[in-house]
Amino acid sequence: MKHITCIEDLRQLHKRRVPKAFFDYADRGSYSEDTLRANRADLEAIKFRQRILVDVSRRDTSTTILGEPAALPLSLAPVGLLGMQHGDGEIAACRAAQAAGIPFTLSTMSICSIEDVAANVDKPFWFQLYVMKDRGFIKSLIERAIAAKCSALVLTVDLQVMGQRHQDIKNGMTIPPEWSLSKLIDFATKPAWVAGVMRGKRRTFGNIAGHVKGTDDITQLSQWTNAQFDTTLSWKDVDWIRSIWPGKLILKGILDVEDAEEAVKTGAHAMVVSNHGGRQLDGAPSSIEVLPEIVDEVGDKMEIMFDGGIRSGQDVMRALALGAKSCMIGRAFVHGLGAGGQEGVAKALDLIRNEMLVTMGLCGVNTVAEIDDHVLAI
Repeated sequence: MKHITCIEDLRQLHKRRVPKAFFDYADRGSYSEDTLRANRADLEAIKFRQRILVDVSRRDTSTTILGEPAALPLSLAPVGLLGMQHGDGEIAACRAAQAAGIPFTLSTMSICSIEDVAANVDKPFWFQLYVMKDRGFIKSLIERAIAAKCSALVLTVDLQVMGQRHQDIKNGMTIPPEWSLSKLIDFATKPAWVAGVMRGKRRTFGNIAGHVKGTDDITQLSQWTNAQFDTTLSWKDVDWIRSIWPGKLILKGILDVEDAEEAVKTGAHAMVVSNHGGRQLDGAPSSIEVLPEIVDEVGDKMEIMFDGGIRSGQDVMRALALGAKSCMIGRAFVHGLGAGGQEGVAKALDLIRNEMLVTMGLCGVNTVAEIDDHVLAI
């Protein structure tokens, strides 16, 4: 991977190596993709102050996230179906994150189960929870995360109603995939991907299949999952989860100041300012547009994380300069995973770290703690 110089290079390799349905699942957004595009455009519009003749020989990207040391102000966001981007993709991504000294978040909708990942990595990881109608299953899922010694629970709060992703419908995106001649040809041209996925531990939702009555075959599992989105979900459910979960709680999907104020009242340890990567409410503002006002309102009461459009170390700097304590990346590491498994994720993290070190140097700062809006050309 020595000729890979940026996340976009990994994206192009991912596109070549993984079948279209799975690449598009990771890469695309909902409806007209206005919010997906805004996440990138609004980050790119933020310019830096270049500073000169400052001693930047002590640059260091290390920080703390939820009180734990981290080599970068970064964590891997929960992304479903990683095991369909690369065989045992969740394990590969978690290993790469842990080797880089940052947290990995396992999605509820992962291919490898909580137990699969826990048995194959060295340290605790975070677990992301979708609250479904079947509260008994959700309680058991939280208990499984506790048994696996997960070090934080990331509660996603912006998926009561599913945003339509046009490309997934066009691609017949299901697990396992609907078969068609074009899809068979697509798979046949990607033998390394096929071999890797076939060697993987599972090819279905590992946290759900077999754990809920009537989800043993794939049709039943899909029907059950589609029926589980819960429009009754409310702030009371956060209290219920806190009564079961003893550890650190992160609320992911805050995009409004009033919701941020409510989030503080729950006693959660952190929130993630996020619009679900432009995959839910199309026409919502970019995450970076709302970050400063949320930081102003509640930044002294709760740890603020940022998610939405990060593709470089420069983007991490932009979010930190506007008040985030750390960032999450989704697509950026998934492109690495699809391009080259664990090595590809490690490459993505290495690119972001090196870009951040250069940007810190040219903005005249040595530590993450020094990064604030004085590094921006406002």
